[in-house]
Amino acid sequence: MQTLEQIRRFRSILLLIFLPLTTFAQKAGLKDYYKNYLPVGVAVAPGNLNGNEASLIIREFNSITPENAMKMGPIHPEENRYYWKDADSIVNFAQRHGLKVRGHNLCWHEQTPAWLFTDSQGDTVSKEVLLQRLKDHIYTVVKRYKGKIYAWDVVNEAIDDDSTKFLRNSAWYKICGDEFIAKAFEYAHEADPQALLFYNDYNTERPEKRERVYRLLKQLVDQGVPITGVGLQAHWSIFEPSAGELQTAIEKYASLGLKVQITELDVSVYPWEKNMRSRRPGEQDSFTPELEERQREQYKMIFDMFRKYKNIITGVTFWNISDRHTWLDNYPVPGRKNYPLLFDQNLRRKQAYQDVITF
Repeated sequence: MQTLEQIRRFRSILLLIFLPLTTFAQKAGLKDYYKNYLPVGVAVAPGNLNGNEASLIIREFNSITPENAMKMGPIHPEENRYYWKDADSIVNFAQRHGLKVRGHNLCWHEQTPAWLFTDSQGDTVSKEVLLQRLKDHIYTVVKRYKGKIYAWDVVNEAIDDDSTKFLRNSAWYKICGDEFIAKAFEYAHEADPQALLFYNDYNTERPEKRERVYRLLKQLVDQGVPITGVGLQAHWSIFEPSAGELQTAIEKYASLGLKVQITELDVSVYPWEKNMRSRRPGEQDSFTPELEERQREQYKMIFDMFRKYKNIITGVTFWNISDRHTWLDNYPVPGRKNYPLLFDQNLRRKQAYQDVITF
């Protein structure tokens, strides 16, 4: 029969063995579970960088992306004026806490400032003028954060939504043709030769768009454009993509010698829609057990695939921190709540979190 002293000693040994594991479980985040696979990041705004959201960021992630602060409109609102405060606060936060930063983005057809495409008379500028403005912008922004931002989404969403067309008929394309795409990458590489440079787009797993994205990427590679990889935005849902669609896309893009990053991940509980519309009669707006189960299954499949292709996929970034606030709230249906992330409205880990870290 054990003495009281032996029992105490045995309990002390058990505590020494299991306490570090318990402490790790309390402090470990997604970045720790995936340390042998890939960096795990999140899109942030300056308002997320304090309080309990900041604590969650530091615990769970080792990379951050400015959700809006580095887009051309917010950061370069007038030709001769830059607004650095928000972008600087995000980069400084990352520096203080040892986080990597992905820059987002340098050239896009949306959130562009009004002055960009016209001259002082209001007339459309020439291709030469627009390319010079693009060069000046990229040089200024990329050089400011050289050595602090390891990767950039250089060109965003240049493929048309219409499956019968190739490139989007944006102001960039109307003025420059497709030349602006290659030039943007060249300017970014000149500004920071060490930065990883990505083309970034959505619905990149849908077969019809996958082929057009591949066509663009192949053109860039064949032209010797300094492109590192492709960013799959991954605005997915419980309905898509399938495992087969995701696998085919990853392998097809990788066949060009490009790396893949998952740049804007969320898993909506509603089917993907592009255009705004009104709420339909009887349309649900709650995170039901059935929706949660389907979301868990989708997240598990997705991260199983990420681990399988860890030599190709070099990073994954969630688009927003928690269900408390996401860009999918009120989009595309005003007044409708979405629940697309791994943390709930109280910043607690949802059941899907366990599916992501259990492997």
